Amino acid sequence: MRILGIDPGSLLCGYGVIDCEGSNFSLVEYGVIKAGKAGKDLPVRLKEIYSRLFNVIARTKPEIAAFESMFYHKNAQSLMKLSHARGAAMAAVGMGELEVFEYSPKTVKKSVTGRGGAAKEQVAFMVLGMLDIKETPEFFDSTDALAVAICHANQFRSGSNKSTSWADYAKNNPDKIIE
Repeated sequence: MRILGIDPGSLLCGYGVIDCEGSNFSLVEYGVIKAGKAGKDLPVRLKEIYSRLFNVIARTKPEIAAFESMFYHKNAQSLMKLSHARGAAMAAVGMGELEVFEYSPKTVKKSVTGRGGAAKEQVAFMVLGMLDIKETPEFFDSTDALAVAICHANQFRSGSNKSTSWADYAKNNPDKIIE
């Protein structure tokens, strides 16, 4: 199974593509989409995220996309910009006709490091080791995206893949839906 992991951001959008066969992972591609500087118009940055991520999808042909879900900070402006960036990434994934899964940052960290409160450096260290990456990526966004892909592979393989949307929940739990 080929999985695209995405760590969306309005300035830097991390992505990572892995192949998963049984308990083995192999790296296909990873990187960061540098959408521009904070002063650059948001629509221009969103276009950059959409088009470059769509090119990654066309080039690597993943079967599934896994996103890190959003969490709220105190700054509402940052949350709004992140929401827009996430929407641009979701649109690219939608155009690529990929099934989408979402995982909380805590779930991703726990899946990769064994600790839900792990630091970004710990996540990066584990991802680099799991995928036998010798270089040190310039940004944690790329290792975070790879961690999301690994998390999905672990959840899928263990059969503990919980519902990540209302539609998914309804599909997986028809006995709990009243029509």
